[in-house]
Amino acid sequence: MAETSAVQGANIARANAEAAPVITMTAVNKWYGEFHVLKNINLSVAPGERIVICGPSGSGKSTLIRCLNRLEEHQSGTIVVNGTELTSDIRQVDAIRADVGMVFQSFNLFPHLSILDNLCLGPVWVKKMPRAEAEKTAMMYLERVRIPEQAHKFPGQLSGGQQQRVAIARALCMSPKIMLFDEPTSALDPEMVKEVLDVMIGLARGGMTMLCVTHEMGFAKSVADRVMFMDRGEIVEQAPPSEFFTNPKSERTRAFLSQILDN
Repeated sequence: MAETSAVQGANIARANAEAAPVITMTAVNKWYGEFHVLKNINLSVAPGERIVICGPSGSGKSTLIRCLNRLEEHQSGTIVVNGTELTSDIRQVDAIRADVGMVFQSFNLFPHLSILDNLCLGPVWVKKMPRAEAEKTAMMYLERVRIPEQAHKFPGQLSGGQQQRVAIARALCMSPKIMLFDEPTSALDPEMVKEVLDVMIGLARGGMTMLCVTHEMGFAKSVADRVMFMDRGEIVEQAPPSEFFTNPKSERTRAFLSQILDN
């Protein structure tokens, strides 16, 4: 049985590698005034691939993933998500955002709405889903993130870790094909980090395409197909975790890892 599972896993990995990329970034550049925050970024992401992006503060990590759903606008180069090029055309932006879920550092929940209402808002208003169906979907994802009993509470009644799990469930309610995580555990107390990472690990093992900006290197070692190191707006190095952590090629990568792994 284990051998059969291994063969199936290899076949899935091979099929994903041969499939058309779900994300391509070609010669992407972005400036904030005179500050060149993204420099000639080239990136291809296969369906189901899980990429962890790390690097020092100000290296362009968050800007890169925010460009993928037009929360930030790139000035040159091309970005294609699920076959649609990301331009200023609002119809293309909406089409891409329908396929891309995002979880931020802050939870961004509406404090005056119950957890259930927070989760139903997008499906009802954006996807025009009947309320009963939206509630059923919301409860399914609250079960998945292991807090269905919190459905009728308000965000202020939940811990930080629980609120972040609600934020993940809210993104999943929109049935995204790709999930983006922007340092989702950085605002949490240490004892709450594990519960959020456990949910993310479950998503990753379920085959979700994921790009995650994080300094949680244990998470990267556990679930990433590729770890990508950024510095000064550039992709300096990228490799599978086994290679990235044991044999980094760049001196900048080695210096970063020596700091973060020693802390």
